[in-house]
Amino acid sequence: MKNLSNPRLMLIASMVIFGTLAPFVRTINVSSGELALYRAILAAVLIGFFLLLTKQRIPFRKIKKDIPLLLFSGIAMGINWILLFEAYKYTTVSVATLSYYFAPVIVTVVSPLLFRERLTLKQIICFIMSTIGVVLIMGVIDSRGNSHFIGILFGLGAAVFYATVVLLNKFIKNVDGIHRTFLQFLSAIVILVPYVLFTSGITLHNLDKKGWINLLVVGLVHTGITYCMYFSSLKELPGQKAAILSYIDPLVAVLISVTVLGEDITERQIIGGLLILGFTLWNEIAPRRKKIS
Repeated sequence: MKNLSNPRLMLIASMVIFGTLAPFVRTINVSSGELALYRAILAAVLIGFFLLLTKQRIPFRKIKKDIPLLLFSGIAMGINWILLFEAYKYTTVSVATLSYYFAPVIVTVVSPLLFRERLTLKQIICFIMSTIGVVLIMGVIDSRGNSHFIGILFGLGAAVFYATVVLLNKFIKNVDGIHRTFLQFLSAIVILVPYVLFTSGITLHNLDKKGWINLLVVGLVHTGITYCMYFSSLKELPGQKAAILSYIDPLVAVLISVTVLGEDITERQIIGGLLILGFTLWNEIAPRRKKIS
């Protein structure tokens, strides 16, 4: 039982589970907006039940200044999910995932503007090389045509909104991890309900048995349980170790895309993916400081 509370193992497990999301999503016959809504509802119900069971109250008086940021970050999270699910529909899981992992690069570029941080030569190099990686994944000419290109654009759009969530969370100071996640899911629901009602509508009746099972897995396991594991482990791990382990997610997603789903990936896309992941990882790893004797 001790190993189950090990933050390193929790982060590894959460990254592996995140990496297996796409095959489940593809079997759920509802729109991307509707799927994002159900994902948020199921996860919020699960976490809400856990908070009640453990008698953890949300200190609203303490966090009232952070509520607008929680609202906006939850909205960004919901849009992020919609765009990522759309990306899965238009291109391969590997290409969608690698495009999505451009998000840390966006955070690096925007942070100097928001937090008055200095953009170092290393960060500039990482941005340029990661951008070249995106260009290689997109390709000038691709036999799969517009569908593939649209999928990449959805993946990059999802990256923008994921980066928005990360940046907004840096401003949220007084909210614990699980409370933050719960309130962000509720905020996502607030924006997703009207969006779904005015677009696809409720189409749960179209789901077969397999669709229902996979919907529950995506909502409860991939979102509710795994987000709690992820945020709980981040609090206990050094930033560098968490950054390295987070790359298990795209690696698992690419392996599943190629081996389980039988999707093609070109040499150019592999090189592009390595540029994105490699230089983003290098950017997140700080140099070791020499000890002064």
